[in-house]
Amino acid sequence: MFGRLTFPQMILASVLGVAGGIYIYQPIFEQYARDQKILKEKSQTVQESKEKKS
Repeated sequence: MFGRLTFPQMILASVLGVAGGIYIYQPIFEQYARDQKILKEKSQTVQESKEKKS
């Protein structure tokens, strides 16, 4: 029993590992998405102000 894993056990361990990684890093992904949204909004307002001046 020691040292050998069956194929379904390896699949389960892989799925749990990926799910755990996503769960742990989820706040980082959310912060990145918020930052990108803010940057996009700022760039649009800058473009609009440049267009109004022209």
